[in-house]
Amino acid sequence: MACTSWLHLHSPSLTRVFVPILHHPTALSTAFLHRLNRFTSPARFISSLNQTNPQLTPVHAQAKRGFLSKDDEVASMEDLRFDSPLKIVEYPDPILRKRNKRIDTFDENLKKLVDEMFDVMYKTDGIGLSAPQVGVNVQLMVFNAVGERGEGQEIVLVNPRVNKYSKKTVLFNEGCLSFPRIYADVERPESIKIDARDVNGARFTVNLSGLPARIFQHEFDHLQGILFFDRMTDEVLDSIRTQLEALEKKYEDMTGLPSPEKVETRKRKKAAAGFGKS
Repeated sequence: MACTSWLHLHSPSLTRVFVPILHHPTALSTAFLHRLNRFTSPARFISSLNQTNPQLTPVHAQAKRGFLSKDDEVASMEDLRFDSPLKIVEYPDPILRKRNKRIDTFDENLKKLVDEMFDVMYKTDGIGLSAPQVGVNVQLMVFNAVGERGEGQEIVLVNPRVNKYSKKTVLFNEGCLSFPRIYADVERPESIKIDARDVNGARFTVNLSGLPARIFQHEFDHLQGILFFDRMTDEVLDSIRTQLEALEKKYEDMTGLPSPEKVETRKRKKAAAGFGKS
């Protein structure tokens, strides 16, 4: 579970979203808060989480700060431009490693981008998606843990920031739409506390645990230019090395350019189970 080709859940409601189990392929990417009419408000969404799981795992460890500083570059109209229909960007495209800019403009174009991100997420059997995964390098993610249009809750997170995360970590089998048919174990904190804005620019804070926390962390990594294999142990990485090399060759064959990164020569980045640049 993780990236864009994660677990595909068919739960009838968000109640099961907190069950920390995922093995089936689907998409991952995160964004909290519904859009206007068909999206719930931040307050209503947070209330539903508390009703579903009133005793979220408390967070203890202070996360590193600086993910969203005043010095972050603000996205321009050009940065938020996109072509329809959106397409999934696959590893090792350099777009996945680029810096993602802060969104300060909450307009109809942003709502349209959110709509189209949900469309491509559902079409690719995903449960979450981050903007860089569709070629737009801004701090935006969407997700629906049920993974079915018309079921569950569609959530949108703009400029998300991690305040705290739990010391307790959990190992899960993740996948990613940017890494088709590749799945491997990734260790992440069990619960987190985040701040974000909704699609209208309203700020909110929420605690997440279990599956929602896992989805958020996977997608949040994308917004930091971190890919799920950056957080794997050497042993786990070796188990998917051949598949990663196949994607690198596919990129070279399609573009006529050398792969911007090679797992063959890469020394594992010491990305701890937490947050921060790996």
